[in-house]
Amino acid sequence: MQQGDGTEAQVTWEDQQNINRFGRLNNRFHELTDEIRLAKEANENLEDAGNELILCDEDVVRFQIGEVFAHMPMDDVEARLEQMKEDAAKKLERLEEEKESILAQMAELKKILYGKFKDAINLEED
Repeated sequence: MQQGDGTEAQVTWEDQQNINRFGRLNNRFHELTDEIRLAKEANENLEDAGNELILCDEDVVRFQIGEVFAHMPMDDVEARLEQMKEDAAKKLERLEEEKESILAQMAELKKILYGKFKDAINLEED
């Protein structure tokens, strides 16, 4: 591998493992970005459903379970909706934490790899 100053840097097994690990982390980072976007949309949908439920004046409402709508008492639907909101918020928080952890690991690997290979390696996204 050719460095900017004209000397060759040998890629050791450990270097290759770090490069591979960076690639896996980068892939997971992009997956998490998509999952976070979907989780935020789900949170918004649950919030909208809660708002619609507040406006509803019926004692029995239709509640979607999988692909089927079931008629359920309003109180049960409110309780289920609140539980779903809590679960969705926890999931979003967990995904955000994992994303931050991955970013920290990627930053550490960048420091190591750029320290050794300088301009001969590009870990930035275009």
